[in-house]
Amino acid sequence: MLSQRTTAPREPRITRFNRVQLNYVTGSPTRTIIFGTIGSLLMMFGSFGVGWLAAASPLNTVGWIANIRYNVPGLVTSVVLVAVGGMMMTREWLRLSQKMPLWDAGSKKWTWAAIIAWSTPQLFAFPLFSRDMFSYFAQGRVMQSGLNPYEYGVSSVNNFFQYGADPMWAESPPPYGPVFLWIEQTVATIVGQNVDAGIYFFRFIAVLGCLLIAYYTPKLAQLHDINPTRTLWLVVANPLFIAQFITAGHNDALMTGLMVAGAYHAARWRNWKGGLTGTVLVTLAVAIKPLALVLLPFIGLLWAGRAASWPRKFSYWALVGTIFLALMAFMGWLNGLGFGWIGALSTTGGQHIWYAPSGGLGIFVGDLAHNLTGIDNATVRDGIGSIGKLIGMFLAVMIMFRGKDEDLLRRAGLALACVVAFSPMVQSWYLLWFIPFLAASGIRTGHQLDFYFLTTLFFMIYAIVDQLSVSPYLDTFDINMARLIAGVTTLAYSAYLLFVDPATRRVLRSKRRQSVFDLII
Repeated sequence: MLSQRTTAPREPRITRFNRVQLNYVTGSPTRTIIFGTIGSLLMMFGSFGVGWLAAASPLNTVGWIANIRYNVPGLVTSVVLVAVGGMMMTREWLRLSQKMPLWDAGSKKWTWAAIIAWSTPQLFAFPLFSRDMFSYFAQGRVMQSGLNPYEYGVSSVNNFFQYGADPMWAESPPPYGPVFLWIEQTVATIVGQNVDAGIYFFRFIAVLGCLLIAYYTPKLAQLHDINPTRTLWLVVANPLFIAQFITAGHNDALMTGLMVAGAYHAARWRNWKGGLTGTVLVTLAVAIKPLALVLLPFIGLLWAGRAASWPRKFSYWALVGTIFLALMAFMGWLNGLGFGWIGALSTTGGQHIWYAPSGGLGIFVGDLAHNLTGIDNATVRDGIGSIGKLIGMFLAVMIMFRGKDEDLLRRAGLALACVVAFSPMVQSWYLLWFIPFLAASGIRTGHQLDFYFLTTLFFMIYAIVDQLSVSPYLDTFDINMARLIAGVTTLAYSAYLLFVDPATRRVLRSKRRQSVFDLII
């Protein structure tokens, strides 16, 4: 650990610019928290119109919900509420950082107040930004029926389409480990055919993961001599975190929480106690979602200790690997599915998205090759996507082998980031796998923080526009119209934030931001 550095207070430098700016960076954060809460409430109310519901849900027949979901004025209003609410939360998240530049003990209370106030409405919202929770429910029904979900897709369940799962994955094995399959089965057993109750159970499980992240990420920051409250704001108060891990209820929240917890224990006690605890927790993360495998070698490096020789590192990698395989084999024996999760790792294969570097390049080159030569564009696209994945894995291995011992957790975050960045499919919640590690090891004020702001803004916009539920039976309004309204609204609001708003337009002007901090530090 680095030692705490203390500096003598600087004399304030009063300038004309600072006098003008002081109105925007001082004062109580109460107004900021209230407006962020209003944004969250708007998203919640909007979700009742364009959030996801299963066809079998009795909520579809509730009078006021049906009036919103099946008439054009209600749908337009709901789209605008979700878009404006999401952008309001983003703005107030930025404003919170301006109101608390010192990140002292008092700031911790305000940060937690913001997290609780902004997250609470999302506990009651209909699912937005993704319908993965419906797939969880259907997979639980597969487990409940005694079938192997790695061999039978959710289409094997009677009337699966009525439970809201995306038909795209109807025949695909779940890319999840044995622990999450048990969770899915347990939820399905408890709620029976009540899909709505199942969805809120899965959201509760995601919230447990969020609590793990909120508890352990600041502790990781303290190990790196990084302000824990600022880290809490960067990660947990982030509107993208709230939207994807609470509103959408992704199981990635539990996976990430276990990864962060395991990394903390392994870094805090670099002996058998920390190493064993870290290995078990990360193995549980793999048993939620196998992507967590990327973190496992770094647990071995932490257990090996500082200045470990290469033979010692390899021996601890072997030890960690043995414990991991033994635990996974035991879980596979208990549920009778063995190592079926290995074959399911390819479930998301063949998926591409335009903003991912290898995905966008694959789409462009594939279409170009098809137009020029007639070659199958899917073949070219998949080939470039596979090359991208290999590059990401190669870089992750290089980061594992090279770097300073004191940067191990940052290196772990960078390894996860490489795997994500070079994948042809990058969903917005994928970023939340590695952000806790990078934030806990230091995101600097300046260009790094600016990039983080812009990335959050971009993925909030894309999440709002991409995943909206609109009935296909309306003659005068469809999903494309909803996306157009959401896109225009979010882009207009973003332009206001970056170029017009007298407070947030200064966020991306590092020199000006620093001059304000000079005055109030």
